[in-house]
Amino acid sequence: MAKKAVVLFNLGGPDRPDAVEPFLFNLFYDPAIIRLPTPLRWLVAKLISRRRAPVAQEIYAFLGGSSPILPQTKAQAEALENRLNDGASDSYKTFICMRYWHPFAADVAREVKDWAADEVILLPLYPQFSSTTSASSLKDWCEAAEKAGLTAPASGLCCYPMEAGLISAYADLIAPKIAELQGKSFRLLFSAHGLPQKIVDEGDPYQWQVERTAEKVAQKLATENLDWKVCYQSRVGPMKWLEPSTEAEIHRAGEEGISLVIVPIAFVSEHSETLVELDIEYAKLAKEVGVQEYHRIKTVGIHADFIDGLATMVENLSSPTIVSESGARICPSGFKDCLMLAS
Repeated sequence: MAKKAVVLFNLGGPDRPDAVEPFLFNLFYDPAIIRLPTPLRWLVAKLISRRRAPVAQEIYAFLGGSSPILPQTKAQAEALENRLNDGASDSYKTFICMRYWHPFAADVAREVKDWAADEVILLPLYPQFSSTTSASSLKDWCEAAEKAGLTAPASGLCCYPMEAGLISAYADLIAPKIAELQGKSFRLLFSAHGLPQKIVDEGDPYQWQVERTAEKVAQKLATENLDWKVCYQSRVGPMKWLEPSTEAEIHRAGEEGISLVIVPIAFVSEHSETLVELDIEYAKLAKEVGVQEYHRIKTVGIHADFIDGLATMVENLSSPTIVSESGARICPSGFKDCLMLAS
């Protein structure tokens, strides 16, 4: 019986008010986020985190002073571990690795080594690949594993934007709300966390993959003449970001006098971007601009179809490499940031 460690990667979040500023510093010090030389990046990260900390602390105050992302990820890890070990010939154990707050890669790599894993499986909880999320987490892990002396062969996933379980879970969560709104004018807004346009222009496939996820979910819903749109939230700073923005689409719906169903298409667990930005800030905006009804769909969380989809991908991994949901490159050739360079 082989011992297989499954490492789940996520963003992480502050676990108490005084952790907000160091969490933000870690985020903005990441060279995948702020693409500047080290001394300058350190200064910029210090400045941004210090300035943004008071506002961010107010946001987390709505959530009890901390981010719910770790307990949510723990629930997903437990559900996945149970599913993988159900009748399995191998022994699976899940580990959680956060990018910008505890548990950090250095600590988790030592835990995996101490468990004496025969194989390590790397599983980003970002369905759509980006150099700013999945690639950053995988790079951080590889460096930590080397320092920890973790030599077990590693395989993993870079992305799964069109994975059947993910799509089914989204559709299952959305369908009852669509049925409830039949006969009313509404639009389905697939809202994803934004990226600076420059990063996408330089070869990041994130936007392309987000659009494929939304397209597959819309097809799965099989609703005649479904009105849907992809949009992007959480813009920071003066740079041009992906468009249209979620705010702009809320304003448009208000002008048209229709209702909205918001789907957090790039988040698989609840955190400040869903529980505060979508549920409080955007809901308030929708009311102010005349949106008839505003509904927000939950993230897939521990939905059985999503967990089963993750488990199936883990079980099907066979070689020590990083692959997509299909085992081959799914991104068009123009996206140079794709980890699968060969099509």
